[in-house]
Amino acid sequence: MDVVKTSVLETSRLRLRRFTDADLPAILEIYADREVNTFLPWFPITSLEEGKKLYEQRYAAAYRQPCHCRYAICRKEDDIPIGYVHLDLGESHDLGYGLRKEFWHQGMVTEACEAVIRQIRQAGIPFVTATHDIRNPRSGLVMRRLGMQYQYSYQEQWQPKNILVTFRLYQLNLDGNNKRCYRKYWEQSSVHFVESDL
Repeated sequence: MDVVKTSVLETSRLRLRRFTDADLPAILEIYADREVNTFLPWFPITSLEEGKKLYEQRYAAAYRQPCHCRYAICRKEDDIPIGYVHLDLGESHDLGYGLRKEFWHQGMVTEACEAVIRQIRQAGIPFVTATHDIRNPRSGLVMRRLGMQYQYSYQEQWQPKNILVTFRLYQLNLDGNNKRCYRKYWEQSSVHFVESDL
């Protein structure tokens, strides 16, 4: 599935582009912050060397593939990464994002994700999913602003942090099939349920 032909996406305020090795100081700033990374499935990094390793594994390796969907979120005025948005091109089509906390509550992640969703809709991807830790409801607000619908909740022993987490799964069907529900996490988890008060 050849999703990314365009290496840059633009919105009114943002430029979404590939990370480069010149972005290592920005990568360190994004991925080192404990608060930003509290609800993400990795530990904060602590050095430029760790940032370089993360860049090579998470970004440079993806960019060498025939298709990818991994962007740095940059403000147009300085083109310095302040966050990221990813789409897993496997079966889940999982959307992930993160942003430096000084830019929270300004609608930037929503704006960036909307640009990616427009792109993948044009590419023919039928749906997108996203999950959030129930202790991180702000992430769920982003999902709802994107038009995603809550499907179910499930528990997982999250690695590498090895903590028990309850996740909520949201989904946006892009092809009009609104009955579709990605059920893999439901089926894999022995504890799953639908919350009625969301």
